[in-house]
Amino acid sequence: MVAELIQRVPLLVFLKAYIKSMRLYYSFVTGIAGWIGVSFYQFVAHSSGPRGTSNIAKTIEIPTPPEKMLVILVLLFLAWGINQIINDYLGRKEDRINAPERPMVSGKLDPGRALALSISLLALSFMVTWIFLQPIAVIPLAAGVLLNVLYEYAKGYGIWGNIVFGLMISMCGLFGFYASGPMEIWMTKSRFSALFFIAVMNGLMTYYTYFKDFTGDLAAGKKTIIVTFGIEKNRYISIAASFLPSILFIIGYYAFGSFEIKLNNTFVILGILTVFLQIWTGYLYYKNPKGEMTYYSLVTNFRACTCGQTTIIALFNPTLGMVLFLVSYVFVGFLFNLHTNIKA
Repeated sequence: MVAELIQRVPLLVFLKAYIKSMRLYYSFVTGIAGWIGVSFYQFVAHSSGPRGTSNIAKTIEIPTPPEKMLVILVLLFLAWGINQIINDYLGRKEDRINAPERPMVSGKLDPGRALALSISLLALSFMVTWIFLQPIAVIPLAAGVLLNVLYEYAKGYGIWGNIVFGLMISMCGLFGFYASGPMEIWMTKSRFSALFFIAVMNGLMTYYTYFKDFTGDLAAGKKTIIVTFGIEKNRYISIAASFLPSILFIIGYYAFGSFEIKLNNTFVILGILTVFLQIWTGYLYYKNPKGEMTYYSLVTNFRACTCGQTTIIALFNPTLGMVLFLVSYVFVGFLFNLHTNIKA
């Protein structure tokens, strides 16, 4: 028994370091982005008539069975963590400066074994998607993995890093929609608009994360927007950028009819709260562009992003949007407080 316990301890240490490296407070970013697709599919499936509720196109969509919906959401919430290991593996150079106590940098997590586990879990995700869910959903799944690899290199070229990151997370929304059931119409204006706003909010979110990585990115030659324009100029960019999602939504909705759904009271209320969180995030990085508070401002940044995504859900499912807004706000903060070491 003692010998078996000793043999198991290294595995437990490895798994603990692996889970820590997943940084599960980020899981709501991919999870809620994907939930947009899942819940929108249910909205279409429950619509009536050839054009459905609120002029939404319906073909052969059917409500997703609970067990399949659960599998989809589990894959989505774990997606960030599994891919984060790959990101950490590729970004060890700058992490040695930005986060020297991160498990893969400090030696607590073996890079090769961690990468092998993530690749195995990704392979399992592809198998489950192809066999149990919808084969077409492997396309956004594969695109998300490839964009994650590309991101590590794209972040060294200014805004391209933010664009690639935003596209990567938007693949979660597409995966959630495609995996939920059969369909004949793969893309519409409303669906494209939802993916676009997922990309914008997440591209903005990752922009703010670059403040804390300024020193390491500069040393590693990663020319992020923060490195390119410097801390002082980005204090003002952070304020201006915080208004970007709201401005784009107003222009898109009223000038181009980007969403073919009427606004409801819940969406308006959550939208106002989201705008406050976004502007408050910009202000925090204006006030504390470097130092310890730069790291702790991340929790507001993540809340602004995830709560913004739940607001999209409120467009077509107000009750679910409200619940997920509250749950995201609470649990993003709770999980973030489990990772208070700014060097890890």
